[in-house]
Amino acid sequence: MRVLNEGEGVKKVIRQVGLTTGLLLLALLSSAPASADRATVLKQIDVPHNYYFREMYLPQVTSGPGYVAWRPDGKALVYSMQGSLWLQTLGSDEARQLTSGAGYDYQPDWSPVGNDIVFVRYANDALELYKLDLTSGNTTQLTNGGAVNMEPRYSPDGKRIAYTSTQGSGRFHVFVGAESAAGFAGKALLPERQSAVVRYYYSKYDHEISPSWSPDGSELVYVSNPEAGYGTGAIWRRGLTADAKPILVRDEETSWKAKPDWSPDGKRVIYSSYLGRQWHQLWITTAAGGGDPIPLSYGNFDITGARWSPNGKQIAYIANDDGNVSLKVQDVLGGQVKVIKINKRIYLEPTGTLTIKTTDASGNAVAARISVTGSDGRNYGPNDAWLHADDGFDRDNAQFESRYFHSQGESTLTVPAGATSITVWRGLENHIARQSIEVAAGKSATSTVAIQRLSLPEHWQENWLSGDVHVHMNYGGTYRNTPARLLRQAEAEDLDVIYNLIVNKEQRIPDISYFSTEPDPVSNKNTLIMHSQEYHTSFWGHLGVLGLQDHLLISDYSSYPNTGAASLFPDNETIEDLAHAQNALVGYVHPFDVAPDPDNDAKLTNALPIDVALGKVDYYEVVGFSNHRETAKVWYRLLNLGFDVTAAAGTDAMANYASLRGPVGMNRVYVLTKPGEDSNVARRDRWQAGLLAGNTIASNGPLLGFSVDGQQPGSHIKRPAGEYEFDYSGFMRSIVPVDHLEVIVNGAVVQTIDLDEAATSADFTGRIKVKGSAWILVRAWNDKSHPDVFDLFPFATSNPVFIDVAGTPLWSTEDANYFVRWIDRVKEAVNSHPDFNTDEEKNTILAAINKARAVYAEGPQAGSK
Repeated sequence: MRVLNEGEGVKKVIRQVGLTTGLLLLALLSSAPASADRATVLKQIDVPHNYYFREMYLPQVTSGPGYVAWRPDGKALVYSMQGSLWLQTLGSDEARQLTSGAGYDYQPDWSPVGNDIVFVRYANDALELYKLDLTSGNTTQLTNGGAVNMEPRYSPDGKRIAYTSTQGSGRFHVFVGAESAAGFAGKALLPERQSAVVRYYYSKYDHEISPSWSPDGSELVYVSNPEAGYGTGAIWRRGLTADAKPILVRDEETSWKAKPDWSPDGKRVIYSSYLGRQWHQLWITTAAGGGDPIPLSYGNFDITGARWSPNGKQIAYIANDDGNVSLKVQDVLGGQVKVIKINKRIYLEPTGTLTIKTTDASGNAVAARISVTGSDGRNYGPNDAWLHADDGFDRDNAQFESRYFHSQGESTLTVPAGATSITVWRGLENHIARQSIEVAAGKSATSTVAIQRLSLPEHWQENWLSGDVHVHMNYGGTYRNTPARLLRQAEAEDLDVIYNLIVNKEQRIPDISYFSTEPDPVSNKNTLIMHSQEYHTSFWGHLGVLGLQDHLLISDYSSYPNTGAASLFPDNETIEDLAHAQNALVGYVHPFDVAPDPDNDAKLTNALPIDVALGKVDYYEVVGFSNHRETAKVWYRLLNLGFDVTAAAGTDAMANYASLRGPVGMNRVYVLTKPGEDSNVARRDRWQAGLLAGNTIASNGPLLGFSVDGQQPGSHIKRPAGEYEFDYSGFMRSIVPVDHLEVIVNGAVVQTIDLDEAATSADFTGRIKVKGSAWILVRAWNDKSHPDVFDLFPFATSNPVFIDVAGTPLWSTEDANYFVRWIDRVKEAVNSHPDFNTDEEKNTILAAINKARAVYAEGPQAGSK
């Protein structure tokens, strides 16, 4: 590719373009190499849906306490915080650091009979058990082999350790181990077992997690899911002898955070539960099993990780009632709660104080996302910040995933003395800024980072407003989010619009109380927060529902086996009608990691082509929690049949997670909005109108501008029969270098555009001849991931400009046949489904399927919305 020098001009081409067949389309897209460099955090875990267990179960780096244990005398607590272990005496506000170094330390447990603490260290792409000798300060590694080992608990005699490990299988099982002259060795408590029940979010193999010892050391209580289809399972107890049988203690749905703890008197078990609520609170039941549990706490926030004091009179736990995590101790008798305040931190190594100020080019304070790497290679944040971690990284470029926090313009933090690096992001319209600073021991340093805007065309940022159509404000994560906090997250990401999609997580819907038909009252002149809905059905495909004008659609899901919602009805087409009756927009979200292959995928049930043919789909997350290139393959096939389905973007960011796919706005759609009233409702309506009209650019990095004969994306240029030439022009500006910038017509690349020397900017024009109806768009993409874009790879696309010639819709027989075969697979699955409530439900679905199939089979007669 020729490098275009700045100011050299732009390249002009004239191309003759007809209809590209589906085969050529697939060949063009499939020629891109797969992204194999970026992989998920702790990729050795072989359990589905890693984004859930990674946040809800694996230990996290937080600025406040994250996991607590008692000293044997009951007068002090040890806990993890900022990736290290800390000791604090009850009644004191001073915390003393116990561990430091290049790894991240979590989940301490104090030996009942010695001065040792067992804990978990995250290093070398694994979680291993270590032992800290408090007398000498030395640490000893216990487990080896690169598995995920966590939740260590000393036995009452201090001779054994129960823990959870993926050793040997990649799945979570309870192990019991001990030290000997040959070292530490552990063995699984139970043989691996496969359940017959159907599961979606969990492995077909049972797991055992969160062990806690009985006071006499003869048994363990733990969480396991034999024949449980939903949640992480029930609470069980089992002896350690080979012939011991599990005994059910409490059967209810849990979600990774129950963490039962056996009382010192041996008669009770305390655990966290969201039974009948949206948040985890403390519950207590009988250890013998069969008892009726009762709550010990109440509130619209989470309490997790509860631990009995050695004398059984107090309970220590982690709470997020203030948003961030905090450590509290509650009296069993009377229920008095004391916050363990941390006003002073005594560090093991020399530290200094760093203040970071973020400004715009004029020196005004602006919010931003910041990542700080200390001289020890770890990430740091302010003591009160929400720390967030990326969900994957390239092992060739880094030892750990990136961690960051959001700042409102000024933040102060403590870092190890030495060279400290700072990276600052502010959305996609500003350059990424980097600084290095030397922080001296015992001294304070200040770094002012001026954020520079990209060189965008005049007025572009005034007319194109960015939105993330797929965010979950609260979804069972570490923190407790609020609209005000979500607004600050959006401001730091320079994001104009957020749709908080209210949705169930197992039996709860965490944000259901926030639903409103109007923008949230915290919305301001720069940022709108809307509470909308994601409709959850993994059979048909998940739907985003934006702008409901009356009520949420309940029960929020269908086709959940072995429940009262086991029927496939309501199908997505029915839900889309209900949503449209409330003037809402409906779209398919996080579509495909791999484009469906109807010839070889016997379990293909996604209803996208059915609903598009019936005119029910308003938008499609081309950029979202999926593979953007694979998702685009399916979109191009639909466009090749004359369907006008708007390109949108949504991160699926769980905004209260410490480890997430994000941040909010990582995947965003820019919508061209018309001027009008300044009220929040009017601004929302104009943005949604632009989305519905298809005036969109979807991106996770590059920004694009594109027009054909002066018409913006989403426009329809109508011409009578004949052959025509059209002029097009556009630009690309990007926060990271881009590998490919291309103009696409009917799925074919008609112009590969030269970039500037940094591969971050281009301006282009061209001319194209078109025979018959067509669609034209511009896209930018990379072969592999980039460390500054927390996604599979940078990708952006405009929505097409449509050329309508003689009123004849575009039609590709190859692509039509592809969707016919797809729909036939869906129909087979519907006919074999056993759980319809009535024949009418099944017949209603089949009628819609047959009607949609006829559209593809009898073409060319594809409709547009």
